[in-house]
Amino acid sequence: MSLRVGRPRSIDVAVEKTEDESIDQKQLIDVPEERGRDDELLAPDVRPAAERQLVRTLDLRLLPTIIVIFIMNYIDRANLTSARLQGLTQDLHLTEIQYSTVLAIFCASYCPFQVPSNMILNRLPRPSYFIPGCVILWGLISTLTGTTHNFIGILMCRLMIGFPEAAFYPGAMYLMSRWYTRKELAFRGAIIYGGLLISNAFGGLIAAGILSGMQDKLGIAAWRWLYYIEGSISMTVGIISIFTLPDYPHNTTWFSVQQRRLAQVRLAEDAGEADEDTAEDSAMHGLMLAVKDPKTWVFSLMNCIQLLGLGFINFFPTIAQTMGYSTTVTLLMTAPPWILSTIVCCVNSWHADRTGERFLHQCIPWWGVLIGYIIGVSSMSVGGRYVAMFLMACGYAGFALTLVWVANAIPRPPAKRSAAMGIINGIGNLGNLISSYTWKSTWSPDYHQSMYIGIACLASSSMLALLLRWMLIQENKQLERDEVENLKGARRERVEEAARLEGLTFEEALERKRGFRYLY
Repeated sequence: MSLRVGRPRSIDVAVEKTEDESIDQKQLIDVPEERGRDDELLAPDVRPAAERQLVRTLDLRLLPTIIVIFIMNYIDRANLTSARLQGLTQDLHLTEIQYSTVLAIFCASYCPFQVPSNMILNRLPRPSYFIPGCVILWGLISTLTGTTHNFIGILMCRLMIGFPEAAFYPGAMYLMSRWYTRKELAFRGAIIYGGLLISNAFGGLIAAGILSGMQDKLGIAAWRWLYYIEGSISMTVGIISIFTLPDYPHNTTWFSVQQRRLAQVRLAEDAGEADEDTAEDSAMHGLMLAVKDPKTWVFSLMNCIQLLGLGFINFFPTIAQTMGYSTTVTLLMTAPPWILSTIVCCVNSWHADRTGERFLHQCIPWWGVLIGYIIGVSSMSVGGRYVAMFLMACGYAGFALTLVWVANAIPRPPAKRSAAMGIINGIGNLGNLISSYTWKSTWSPDYHQSMYIGIACLASSSMLALLLRWMLIQENKQLERDEVENLKGARRERVEEAARLEGLTFEEALERKRGFRYLY
């Protein structure tokens, strides 16, 4: 005989009352009726339409907000490379080593702070305050960068801006993983990352307009105007996003009670467990689970090496300048490769969602970069170099899937997933730090040594991706062996919670969980 999991809601309410309080019988009668109303959208005849509406609402509010923030995130971060073309290094009297250090110091705060920021985000009930607060803070610091007059000043600004920016990308991906199922996440994650890629295009166009039209306006250098204008835009976006970002499925106020219940049920069905932390799943417990999982470290190393191999992104205008055009034309020429990259990124991730495959969708764009590097070391012609830049830019379509793959490979509990995302993205960005020194101006205009390093890194990251694929295949086989065993502790609690949300017996929820497999 199968028994339904969980106590009646009325009993839960009664338990929560203190001994001093009297319990009104009417309250106990009304609660089950409210519970019934919670279930309205779970009925088979209305659920498909309700679920489409839920996802559409998220797509119209969450995605655009994250995309705009991501565009400003990267534009504020990449201003340094554009400002360099218009006299920043001369005005601040920076040597080549000092400029490379200013680039690299960003990672000293950006990389290590991603782990605690994601752990904080997982424990905070209102990400709609936390993420916008970080956006406003980095916009302010970006604006203040325009007031610096020496190496120490700009160094401190670059160091400080890394703290609030660290919270955004892993935090945004974690927030999305709390709303979208595994089969929905890759394409939407790519759309988010497309915001970064398109920011490379529009960032160059905006920078070209500001740098060409604002020189000496009010006696201020154009590169300073670049920081003032774009930093102010970021602060405005941060304020607006407070009202457009959702919180979590259980507490987003602009969804109805029925929609919040449906959002929780969708994720519970997707993994056979409720997407909620139990009493045992503290932030530190989640961190320890992530640290003990070998996949975390393979992902981290792969991410670090791939970003070192893709380190050209911080020098893209400089690489384009080697073709011999003016500053304005150079910045304009950087836009088309990133527009193509955005399209490739979305198509690649859409197909990854359709097929459930991860390894090839991660690696094929890297292999395109390898071809671009080979062209780059083989030819100095303008046409050959420009084709190589298109292939290089498209390599980021692979990187866009990295945290999506992490969310698929380390799905539960949320405390572990959030910590793993922070670790992997934080360690991965050490590759960006190292790459600040692998595209030396002394190696220009051909940058052959830089491209050889990129070839070695992307070949190595491909091997690590293959190792991850093998590990996930082995874990799927282990899942098949473990399915006959009883679940215990926190894992059993999450299955019980999934059963409660879906209105199933424990046995029925366990049967659904038996369908879960890691995507590789």
